[in-house]
Amino acid sequence: MTPMQQGSTEPPALSVAPPHRWYHKATAVALSVLCLEVGLFLLLFPWTGYWDRNYFSGLLPAWSDYWDNGYTRAAVSVLGAVNLAIGLMEIFRLRRFSRRMAE
Repeated sequence: MTPMQQGSTEPPALSVAPPHRWYHKATAVALSVLCLEVGLFLLLFPWTGYWDRNYFSGLLPAWSDYWDNGYTRAAVSVLGAVNLAIGLMEIFRLRRFSRRMAE
């Protein structure tokens, strides 16, 4: 029987999470920076002049109508915006490393 079933009024002890190590913090920072960089690139690159002259647009010349379409550029930019949002959420989640456990 558990202590609660035996008539004890004390709640069961909560398990304490292990402390965060330096590599947990470094990985979170690296993920945040990577998401921000990729997101910014995907957000801006489709609207530059390099979009028409990159390697992938020359692979299938028959697809150039799709490649140059504004909807395709907007879809890539939306992926960049999603990536930026993920990066910003990870930055706000970095606060979990600064919280101290109650002793």
